[in-house]
Amino acid sequence: MCFCVSFYPRTESEWENSFTLKMFLFQFVNLNSSTFYIAFFLGRFTGRPGAYLRLINRWKLEECHPSGCLIDLCMQMGIIMVLKQTWNNFMELGYPLIQNWWTRRKLRREHGPKAKASFPQWERDYNLQPMNAYGLFDEYLEMILQFGFTTIFVAAFPLAPLLALLNNIIEIRLDAYKFVTQWRRPLPSQAKDIGIWYGILEGIGILSVITNAFVIAVTSDFIPRLVYAYKYGPCAGQGRAGEGCMMGYVNASLSVFRVSDFEKRSQPKTTGSELFGDAVKYCRYRDYREPPDSAEPYSYTLQFWHVLAARLAFIIVFEHMVFAIKTLIAYLIPDLPKDLRDRMRREKYLIQEMMYEAELERLQKEKNEKKKKDKAHHKEWP
Repeated sequence: MCFCVSFYPRTESEWENSFTLKMFLFQFVNLNSSTFYIAFFLGRFTGRPGAYLRLINRWKLEECHPSGCLIDLCMQMGIIMVLKQTWNNFMELGYPLIQNWWTRRKLRREHGPKAKASFPQWERDYNLQPMNAYGLFDEYLEMILQFGFTTIFVAAFPLAPLLALLNNIIEIRLDAYKFVTQWRRPLPSQAKDIGIWYGILEGIGILSVITNAFVIAVTSDFIPRLVYAYKYGPCAGQGRAGEGCMMGYVNASLSVFRVSDFEKRSQPKTTGSELFGDAVKYCRYRDYREPPDSAEPYSYTLQFWHVLAARLAFIIVFEHMVFAIKTLIAYLIPDLPKDLRDRMRREKYLIQEMMYEAELERLQKEKNEKKKKDKAHHKEWP
């Protein structure tokens, strides 16, 4: 017995939904891989001085800036929201402009320099660039990807919504000019709703809540500073945190390392005596580890585990709180107002009643015609 399984969509709408989802996932992974790498992977698996993790036991892995990975993520988001959107607008308008200029150049060669003036309006419109079958798909995809950039890492780059708004104001006018002067008139088509894009927006909204929770808890220094202020700082145990409560935070966030414990391949070229007079014996690095003279040198301190527990607790509380607020707002503000829903129900009821009356009238008419035929049939007999 042979079973054949077909993975081809059965209808055109299913094919469009499948194509839309695959294209979105491809573009999303392609454009967001760098930001996710900077936010959650850069500098996380490099090891520590004296025990660096190396690629193929040769190359040392990349680390964050000494001020933290949040600055790198902010710079990356700024480049994406400014330069990438500017380049997209330039390409969207420049490509049809260049194509139409080339078309006009060919027409002047074939029909003379005054050929365009002699053409009727419909022929001049026909010489414009045709809108491809998925022209609106590209517009939808661009807006959805921009929504992702605006929401997923908004905690690292709060200016993203403002830059997106300014870009959309400019792009509205550019698209209007492009549709009116550079493209042929597109053929209209009817659509019930935005289709699978609604589900994609819902997925981006859920992902943005989770991502921002991890950015605040893991990438930024918000949780370590909070733990230090309430547990290890000058105000520890007082139940408050002010300006003076962060005294000594930088020193508490740095661990001590003995220079003689460096690997041979990582040994410094100089001892530092030419700058400080004496050879440097100890240095500092960002981590929560025991000093080299302790019973367990370079092992994680209790403060590290306190910070880790606080980060996990913040992620859980933040996600549940935001999702609860989202659910409450969705319940209080329905998709359709109550009066509109009641009118739609009444309209549906009236349509069903009209169909019922029309069907009843048709059956009554058929019944009367059948009776007339029966009477005529009986009169024919003697």
